[in-house]
Amino acid sequence: MKSLLLTLALVVAVMGCNSSQKQQDLDTPSRGTITVVSDESFRPLVEQLTGTYSGIYPDAKFNVVFRPEKEAIAMMLRDSARMVFCTRPLTKNEQAVLDGRKIVGKTERIATDGVALITGKANRDSLITMDELRGLFSGQITDWGQLKGSTQSGPVTLVFDNGNGSNIDFVLRTFKVTDVSKLRLFTAKSNREVIEYVRQNPRALGFIGVNWISDGDEPLTAELSRDLRVLGVSAKANPASRDEYFQPFQRSLGLQDYPLRRPLYIISREAHSGLGGGLINYLARDVGSLIVEKLGLWPTRPYNREVYIQK
Repeated sequence: MKSLLLTLALVVAVMGCNSSQKQQDLDTPSRGTITVVSDESFRPLVEQLTGTYSGIYPDAKFNVVFRPEKEAIAMMLRDSARMVFCTRPLTKNEQAVLDGRKIVGKTERIATDGVALITGKANRDSLITMDELRGLFSGQITDWGQLKGSTQSGPVTLVFDNGNGSNIDFVLRTFKVTDVSKLRLFTAKSNREVIEYVRQNPRALGFIGVNWISDGDEPLTAELSRDLRVLGVSAKANPASRDEYFQPFQRSLGLQDYPLRRPLYIISREAHSGLGGGLINYLARDVGSLIVEKLGLWPTRPYNREVYIQK
């Protein structure tokens, strides 16, 4: 009997030690290592956010991976990443994967972003309407000379970073395009390579995430913006003046004037109060939103700056 009781005590002790070890192994909002995945369109923003958070909490480490949006979401669903930065909520089928594993997850909208349309400086055209873009993606418009006020002619090449990325997915959904086989499309390997291609090809029209060229304090932004035009886009078919065209910068995103704006989400599969939740809270309820502002996006919850005036 004593032997049985001793065995039971040892089993309970071992189980208790294992449970305690598992608790110690879990990351916390300020300590641990997790993998974060994002569409490459948001590289400048994600690198600044995770880098700044690790600067505040030196024991917090992020393995940041960049993949096209569809692949990025798939990585999160199969538990190859704790959380994903993306431009849409999960579909019913994607949510069913988490539900099947009894993972509640969390979806937090953190900002309004915009897809910027860019051309090289050699191309003097700087304005375009949504109807004209619709014509380009339906195949009805194929030449620069068909655009109102165009100063050049020749075939329009539509340039994206990746065939499965968030930029092309958003634009195709916006214009309800299901067949791209007849379009003059070119896909580079990254947003940066889209910029380089557009610089070298005057007839190219590039589509990039605006955070690549909207941080005025970042030397890389100045370098990438060199010799580029950012097109103004109008939702009106026949704009009366240049004032009815908008570029994808912060004010136009916040006031919802820019037509090709889109939400930016963080989706987490975290099942405990860990490092992923800490980053989300930093963005949604702390000064992390100032980084979103700095990158030229419009934060969902702007940071509340309190000013005290002494008499």
